[in-house]
Amino acid sequence: MEEKILGEIVTLFVLSIIVVLVCHRFRLPSIVGFLLTGVLCGPSALGLVENKEMVDIMAEVGVAFLMFSIGMELSGKELMRMKKPLLIGGSAQVLLTVGFVFLLTFWWSGVRLGIIYGCLVTLSSTAIVLSLLQQKAQAEAPHGRVCLAVLIFQDLAIVPMVLIFPLLGGGLELEPNSMLLALGKGLLVILGILIFGKFILPRLMFSVVSTRSRELMLMTTLGLCLAVALVTSWVGLSLSLGAFLAGLMLAESEYSLNTLESILPFKEVFSSIFFMSVGMLLDIHFFAGHIPVVLLCAAGIIAAKLIMTLPAVRLLSYSMRTAVITAFCLAQVGEFSFVLAKSALNLDLISNDAYQIFLASSIVTMVLTPLLINAAPKAASLVLRKAPSSPAASLEEEEDGESQGIVRDGRLLKDHLIIIGFGIGGQMMAHGARNCGIPYIISEMNPDTVEKFRNIEPIRHGDASYPLVLEHLGVSTARTLAILTSDPAGGRAIIANARALNPALHIIVRTRFIGNLESYKSVGANEVIPEEFETSLEIFARVLNHYLVPRQTIDRYVSAIRKENYGMARKLDMGGSIMESLPDLQLASFCIEENSPVAGKTIGQCALRKQYGVTAAGIRRGDAINNSPNADTLLQPGDVIYLLTTQDTLPAASFLFHTQPQHAEGNA
Repeated sequence: MEEKILGEIVTLFVLSIIVVLVCHRFRLPSIVGFLLTGVLCGPSALGLVENKEMVDIMAEVGVAFLMFSIGMELSGKELMRMKKPLLIGGSAQVLLTVGFVFLLTFWWSGVRLGIIYGCLVTLSSTAIVLSLLQQKAQAEAPHGRVCLAVLIFQDLAIVPMVLIFPLLGGGLELEPNSMLLALGKGLLVILGILIFGKFILPRLMFSVVSTRSRELMLMTTLGLCLAVALVTSWVGLSLSLGAFLAGLMLAESEYSLNTLESILPFKEVFSSIFFMSVGMLLDIHFFAGHIPVVLLCAAGIIAAKLIMTLPAVRLLSYSMRTAVITAFCLAQVGEFSFVLAKSALNLDLISNDAYQIFLASSIVTMVLTPLLINAAPKAASLVLRKAPSSPAASLEEEEDGESQGIVRDGRLLKDHLIIIGFGIGGQMMAHGARNCGIPYIISEMNPDTVEKFRNIEPIRHGDASYPLVLEHLGVSTARTLAILTSDPAGGRAIIANARALNPALHIIVRTRFIGNLESYKSVGANEVIPEEFETSLEIFARVLNHYLVPRQTIDRYVSAIRKENYGMARKLDMGGSIMESLPDLQLASFCIEENSPVAGKTIGQCALRKQYGVTAAGIRRGDAINNSPNADTLLQPGDVIYLLTTQDTLPAASFLFHTQPQHAEGNA
């Protein structure tokens, strides 16, 4: 039996490698490959995997690990910052979608099925959406954070949905006492998890880290993730929600980076198995016989979710661009919908044909998700072009708003700096501009950030990809535009519109990856600063500096790379190996003590270089520093002298600066 299970797992992995490689050749995301692998291995196709229950368990563990890693990358403070999109945006998306689907379906299927279909459609796939956003480095973009908030709320909404289905089937009576008991159990478990994370977990992690055992760290991480997920499952919450809470707990720990590193390989493997398990649910023969119906249902689901997610995001005062991209990201059916659909089938709430149609159309929406997310920026740009006259939706104007330029302190703002995005980078830039007397104005799409800094900074809420928003930021009279956001498509739209409005504008863009450099330059950016390359370049420059490579050589090397558009097309002559010419040159410092051999003498009188092979590079006396001492410089008690020395000459010279019980005048 064990060999059979192992053989099925090996078959699953080998086939997934082949399918994903084929998908990669056709530039299809790996998620599509894993879904197709599941379809091929399923009982309705090749039937290579018979132990479907084992695969389902591994898939559920994969989703739990995914939510655990997401919780690790957040923290309690980050989650509190997301409370508005989580509570308002999430609840609006769920209620609007359920209500919309209910109105569409109850006319021909009745109230009961209308509610069921609404619950099934409203949930989106946490695993697919967050995986794709992380791969595209868009998790920190405005639409990425809104997606995360809505998905977390959907996970919470699963609890009442699980209770509603048995009620609709008549298998559970609604008793206030039992409802209160279930609610109390859930709150008690969550409170217990929070107390454990606050008082017990830090001591436990300290004890584990103190052993310096990677194996123990791995076992502790896995154990905490699965244990908390299991506890939440016992009280009716989802495994993924429990794993998310476990991740939030560990995110507050100072050892969170080590913990996250140990769990990532497991997350990737088990998440891939989840997508395969979803594909196995599809009945190929049923799908082939009902293709028009399945595709029509899939299109209806996507359309319904697009239509209802838009107002939910707009309710949060986000721009139309963010709302459109978020809607496209959440347009598929979620993995937990399959669990709810199976429950509805077992309770005879839906027929087997209805179950298979929903299953097939849901998988189609999942397969289309990567394509929808890729198409989202273009769709957003199209919507903005069709509806350019909606500044109120994308910009909070000054109360005394000016139609021409920006007025601050009674003067027209001119030659100013426009900062797009007010994260850490934007705040640092604003601080520097303020200290240097450079006039500036900020555009930010997160309404909570705008509210926080409204009375502190010249900040406005708006989507700068709108030409009208750029005009209200005074782009026509600005000197410099700095883009510090994490949305490549949005950044390109901002650059193109800003360049059209002000051809003389100097545009500087920050990007996370060097691969985006040419696309930004092609639409008009003057300078593009790739974070990954600049960080590596700075680290390398400091390493060379530590090995005493001449500063001019380092500067030439760095300039040459930047001049070649960050390409290392030519090799610089470093002047030979610095380690060969200066094997152990080092800088040492000594405090000159009272009655030491050199106290009260000049550097020339001490003969430091001639007799001891060391050179005085600098002297600090109190707060004053002499960077170029000469032979006539007097050495006084209390001075700190900096010496260029080697490992061989250092011991012989060190006694000169310490108080000596007895020493002859000639010793110095």
